[in-house]
Amino acid sequence: MLESLKALSELPGISGREEAVRAFLQERLEGIAACRVDGLGNLIVRKKGKNRAGKTVMISAHMDEVGFLITHIEENGLLRFAAVGGIDPRVVYGRRVSVGADRVPGVIAGAPVHLLDSEARASAPDLDKLYIDIGAESREQAERLVQIADAAVWDTAFSPFGDGCLKGKALDDRAGCAVVLALLREELEYDLTAVFTVQEEVGLRGARAAAYGVKPDAAIVVEATTAADIAGVEPAKQVCRLKKGVAVSFMDGHTIYDRGLYDLAFSLAKEKGIPCQPKAAVTGGNDAGAIHRSRGGVPTAALSVPCRYLHAPAGVIAQSDLESALSLLRALSMELAKG
Repeated sequence: MLESLKALSELPGISGREEAVRAFLQERLEGIAACRVDGLGNLIVRKKGKNRAGKTVMISAHMDEVGFLITHIEENGLLRFAAVGGIDPRVVYGRRVSVGADRVPGVIAGAPVHLLDSEARASAPDLDKLYIDIGAESREQAERLVQIADAAVWDTAFSPFGDGCLKGKALDDRAGCAVVLALLREELEYDLTAVFTVQEEVGLRGARAAAYGVKPDAAIVVEATTAADIAGVEPAKQVCRLKKGVAVSFMDGHTIYDRGLYDLAFSLAKEKGIPCQPKAAVTGGNDAGAIHRSRGGVPTAALSVPCRYLHAPAGVIAQSDLESALSLLRALSMELAKG
């Protein structure tokens, strides 16, 4: 699973430009499961189990990451950009990015601090005041390397560090993709449908289309979610914590989760000795917000890998939480599929 996560983390794939991620997943699933791509770009995978499923269970993880689109090239070769997805301006200045299909290296920058007034120095710069510097000296030179509408992503290498931790970009939700991929590569007890969705970061768009097409009886979303177990955050607001197991949601900004599935997840975790914790804050949202409202309604659960520094150039997760997410996903999906 770590080999797949490293590859997935380092691939580019902002919302609407998930092609490289999808191609990697398809290659890893060749000969293992039946794959198709729907009209919006979701990868829909059907894996045969040893037994026919009593219910259609859809597990979901989104392929896209936050990033940037190039909107203008200045005469001096600097690139203006727009954010794709929710990016905190405080984490942007001075960060390395790669631009376009050729992964042109660049740095996000702006006016030097000594030229700013006191008010500007005290706040994060607006994104429209920043630019990407790729070392070009003119528009003509820049246009030989990049074009308007090219995507830019954080330039961050994936690596283990510390005591059992992993760092990398796009762990939201390449961690979920790695977990779902690992399950699909196992021998399953029951048939299962998995969907690797597009455009989650800009409004849960892929999940809405996928759930309508799959028509599941139940769904499990596999995500990465905010872990705020860091200095200066009081315990009641830490959401979830690294190395305490997979986080199970009861409510977030888009979904009040099915209580029966929530209780079942904890019951299975206790029975099988899987580390598990509640996502103990009503924050954020994920593809469940679209899936649970599809057609006549879909009972939905969300299992999340706790991740520090979500949507920043580098997130941090614990390997043990990744493994507990896979264990609970396996147990919950098979329990639901047997009907």
